[in-house]
Amino acid sequence: MKHPAVQQAVQLGVKGRLVLPAEVRRVLRLREGDRLLLRLRDDGVIELVKAEEVVMGNKGLLQRLYPALKGKALAEELIQERRREALQE
Repeated sequence: MKHPAVQQAVQLGVKGRLVLPAEVRRVLRLREGDRLLLRLRDDGVIELVKAEEVVMGNKGLLQRLYPALKGKALAEELIQERRREALQE
């Protein structure tokens, strides 16, 4: 999902805490308690990504790699696989 570019200076606080500016929280629709994934790239850039976007991106990747899963819940597919294995035992 594309978002408008935002650049603001922030300051590291007590115990390494970082406050995300209100504009960033608003644009990304972040709420208290939302989970973020922090990535430190090899070029020294820090990325913060909403965890739900990572999950949704991985779901799309899995569906591209395994077209048979398209339209099926991954949990449902796992349950069906386990049932087939149990019947074979």
